Amino acid sequence: MKDTNIDTDPEPPYAAHIGIDWADKRHAIALQVAGNGKIEESWLDSDPESVHAWARSLGERFGGAKIAIGVELSKGALIEELRGYGSIDIYPLNPATTCRYRGAFTPSGAKDDMPDARLHLELVRQHRDKLRLMRPKAGADRRVELLNSGRRKLVEMRTDLCNTLRSTLKGYYPLALEVGGELGTPISCKFLLKWPAFGELKRARRATLRAFYYANGSRRADTIDGRLEKIAAAEPVSEDPDLIGPMAAFATALARQIQTLAAEIGKLERQLKAAYAAHPDHEIWSSFPGAGPFLAPRLAAAWGSDREAYGTAGDMQLYSGIAPVTERSGNSTWVHRRYSRPHFIHQTFWEYAKQSCLHCGWAQLYVDAQIARGKKHSTAVRSLAFKWIRIMAACWKQGEPYDDAQYLRALQRKNSPLAANLPAAA
Repeated sequence: MKDTNIDTDPEPPYAAHIGIDWADKRHAIALQVAGNGKIEESWLDSDPESVHAWARSLGERFGGAKIAIGVELSKGALIEELRGYGSIDIYPLNPATTCRYRGAFTPSGAKDDMPDARLHLELVRQHRDKLRLMRPKAGADRRVELLNSGRRKLVEMRTDLCNTLRSTLKGYYPLALEVGGELGTPISCKFLLKWPAFGELKRARRATLRAFYYANGSRRADTIDGRLEKIAAAEPVSEDPDLIGPMAAFATALARQIQTLAAEIGKLERQLKAAYAAHPDHEIWSSFPGAGPFLAPRLAAAWGSDREAYGTAGDMQLYSGIAPVTERSGNSTWVHRRYSRPHFIHQTFWEYAKQSCLHCGWAQLYVDAQIARGKKHSTAVRSLAFKWIRIMAACWKQGEPYDDAQYLRALQRKNSPLAANLPAAA
């Protein structure tokens, strides 16, 4: 362990400040005791046993007093290992923030682990007022959040596989895209596993095809007849077995993976439904028009049930990245979206705002008005999300469901331009 000197922090609220530069194998640690100008540098193996032993040693050394830790993480094994210690406060550091801070003092771009650990220490010690303290989420919040995140990742994986499958079929078997059902659905996977190539489909009897469609939920006679006519009239892309064989094998492999993912997504969705039903605020988020079975749990996960986590609606608007950024240089001023943001939470609010237009009259009118003023559709939806966050914050703080009729009456009392085009609220 070696010591270096920096200025001390007068009357610090923590017994010590620590900067951690994490890595897969071992973490670099820079620690400064309150009132002491020396920085203690060390290395910590990343295995759970070493991290827990180190955290316990901090408790013994500082008598259970509070310790602030700055680290470029908001989730992962290290965070999970440290968040269980009540004496440790974790301040997640945005990598973009630390990169710019480092660049201010090392224009050459030089970087190694220990200087970064000292950098994280300096940020958490001197600029803690600009950082957000990580607040551990309650059990119900945490469960809903993780199930939402897991489902989203599996859905994205399925989308990637479907895109790959679509590209593959276009190369040797485009007819399957027209008569096999929408990619990603159970019928399309079963269709490809039963008839993976054009020749096999052409040899199938009409009665067999008709029975397949009927058994798999496609029962409209005109739809089935149209598909059968396309199959009868179709010509192959190629009859070369050196093309058809390998591509059919790849397509069926993709179809099996999509089938498996669909089953696992279904399992997660059933767990998510049960977890959300047990969430203390499920009545609030289910009351928002268009939230539905998936966006409502995502809203619950974004806000959580800790009413102290966000002091105002503005805190969430800034944190989520829904609030735009204003930049000024000389006589120029421009506004743009916030680039550094928690993407899943940002998507949650944006997607909810878009969906709400299908279920809420004033929401669609608001977007139309923004577009009429020259805004792009995506910007108009983000502006609506900004407005929804204010409404959500009020409901969340008061613990009351959203009441659309009550909101319409409020618009009418304030003579809002939206109210002129809305039916009178009861």
